[in-house]
Amino acid sequence: MTDEAIFANRHAVVTGASRGIGSTIAAALAARGARVSLLGRDAGNLSAVSTALGGTSRAVPITADVTDADSVSAAFTTARQHFGPVHILINNAGQAASAKFTDTDETVWNRILAVNLTGTYLCTRQAVPDMLQGGFGRIVNIASIAGLRGAAYISAYVASKHAVIGLTRSLALEFATKNITVNAVCPGYTDTDIVRDAIANIASKTGRSEAEALATLVATNPQRRLITPEEVAHTVLWVCGPGAESITGQSIVVAGGEVT
Repeated sequence: MTDEAIFANRHAVVTGASRGIGSTIAAALAARGARVSLLGRDAGNLSAVSTALGGTSRAVPITADVTDADSVSAAFTTARQHFGPVHILINNAGQAASAKFTDTDETVWNRILAVNLTGTYLCTRQAVPDMLQGGFGRIVNIASIAGLRGAAYISAYVASKHAVIGLTRSLALEFATKNITVNAVCPGYTDTDIVRDAIANIASKTGRSEAEALATLVATNPQRRLITPEEVAHTVLWVCGPGAESITGQSIVVAGGEVT
């Protein structure tokens, strides 16, 4: 089987697909034959990603809010109308916020958990019935090394990603005999809009240059660099592809040796 045909006849849904890790994963899946439903809130960026991947016959843009059950249900209905039952789900949509715990009010707390955790729950609830009926499913939750250890000033984000990993482990056991695998991919700091915004935020609050702020972030990575979205996408392809049938319930770290 050629690389281009690995995911032939598979329908993949990718959330947070309008940019960064999500769009890179979508491109990697499409390049290997999958038909991809691109979910996100930015209609313009989703349309651009769809065009870059060959148009709506290969990647359909679907505007959705993963925190809203009705929006998620409508999005999956549209996705099925285009490409049929869902075989692969990549729960990538996420948000982060940096603040002291004493400055983390309920609005921030609820927003971060709604996107990172409830969004994963709602999308998985929509996809699993298709997978059970078809006897095949691959679910990948894009978590973070923050889901495996604590970190100061990002308590809501850390809590949400720990919860995503807990959900991953539970679902992997629940569906272990159904040919449905559920894994979490846990990147370190990755070269995305979220991290670039964090760098700018650090620079503005500390008076450091952005280069100095970047050096602070990558100092904890033994390789002294940001992870690339492509590295995350390759990991996703591996756990979704042939030969990874027994890889389930895992938290796979992509962080240059930062977490061992």
